[in-house]
Amino acid sequence: MRRPGLLAGAVLALALGVQVGVGPSSSADDEPPADPGTAPAWRVLRSEDFTRTLTVDRARWVKDPQSATSPWAVDQLDDNGRVWHAISDPAMTRQLRTLHVFRKRVAFGTDGWLTAEVAAVDKNRDGRPDSSPGLATTVLPDGERAARISEPSWDAGVVIRPTRPLPAAYRVEMTLRGIDFGGKRNGSLSYAGKTNGYRTGTCKTAFPWTFTGAIPGRSRCRYPSVTKENGFYFLTILDHANGAPHGNAGIHYRRKVVLDSYNSQASWSASNAICNPATGQLESTLSGTYNAVNAAFVRGDAFRRENNNVGNQYFFRTPCGDFDGAGRWGPGGKFRDLASSVELRPELLPTQRYRFAVERDASGYTIELSGPFRHVSQATYRLHHDFVEGGRPIWHYNQKPGEYDGRFDRSLTHTGPAGKYVTRHTWPAGSAYPDSFVIGDPHLNFYEGSAVVDDVRLLVPTG
Repeated sequence: MRRPGLLAGAVLALALGVQVGVGPSSSADDEPPADPGTAPAWRVLRSEDFTRTLTVDRARWVKDPQSATSPWAVDQLDDNGRVWHAISDPAMTRQLRTLHVFRKRVAFGTDGWLTAEVAAVDKNRDGRPDSSPGLATTVLPDGERAARISEPSWDAGVVIRPTRPLPAAYRVEMTLRGIDFGGKRNGSLSYAGKTNGYRTGTCKTAFPWTFTGAIPGRSRCRYPSVTKENGFYFLTILDHANGAPHGNAGIHYRRKVVLDSYNSQASWSASNAICNPATGQLESTLSGTYNAVNAAFVRGDAFRRENNNVGNQYFFRTPCGDFDGAGRWGPGGKFRDLASSVELRPELLPTQRYRFAVERDASGYTIELSGPFRHVSQATYRLHHDFVEGGRPIWHYNQKPGEYDGRFDRSLTHTGPAGKYVTRHTWPAGSAYPDSFVIGDPHLNFYEGSAVVDDVRLLVPTG
């Protein structure tokens, strides 16, 4: 993307006359967050504008051994991880035998600083992926070159990640020029032969990875359908350096900061809320367009029982205020679970653009959202959370052991139809968690669509 210089988000927001940071907090923190309007000065360390033709789609597929020594292994919550076998065998072992997973891992950009991770399921084990996900060069109407993430089937995933862990202080940003992972277009969820971004066809289910492992006695098409839930990770910070598409459940244990969309018409989403930045008030997701953006800091001291303690609770900062994902908000407490910060207007793309950024400095993390959001014109919002605020930590924030003393360590119990598994130490003293990011869809059994990314940049403090 070509744009004049780098203008710090707070300065841009002030120049545009829109709100910077957040409104009055609804939490009871006894430590105020750092001033979100203060933006450090940055210099570009790495930049990828996709002017060079990508070769990802020409790379050969490699079968993932799905073992602890796999190049894509992370922890006990891997697709063939110890947790799922402990809580749901023999169903887990039996159902994993019905499929294979094929992958591509391709470094690109200057000195290979970025890596594309592409994965697809082979459900009939004929030695070939059942779909053709990819990352390829595309030319926009204005003549600029960009990258198109293409995921024509839900049983696949595509992400862009850094090849090496991020530095101690950084700003990473991406520019979005197209998005088609669900949501309404011209007031309807059905368009171009799709519903909520999914093409019609064979059963599209979460098989075999759920938050309680494999479901005994259920065939693939008797699993829960995924078509009411679609989404995209604009920019999400992970606590490990090996991000790649996996089953939906595991990544919920591995995120520090989330910038994503969750375009859900599932029954439990009826009580979700969206901030209207023009009024400063929460509105029901039912009154929106299902194109909302979630800006969440992942809590390291609370976990979601509804996700079998596999995922953490969220703390949302929005232009309408702060909202704890473990509580209820609004009149009569009618809202809960998700409080989205803004809504996109996909019909404006690619002529216009959205920029998403995450920064890490000595105090904590800052999320920045910039673009022509619904209800307001061009706007920039900067949302900051200290590493620990009022006793509430961001999950696995420490990149080095010396940055953390073990105070939030605990055990977690995961249960399933066959028994339980106890994660004894979730965050012990002496641990360390490198920062990385993913852009795209990291789920092998959820989400379907396409997106266009104009550029990706890594910046570090000047001086």
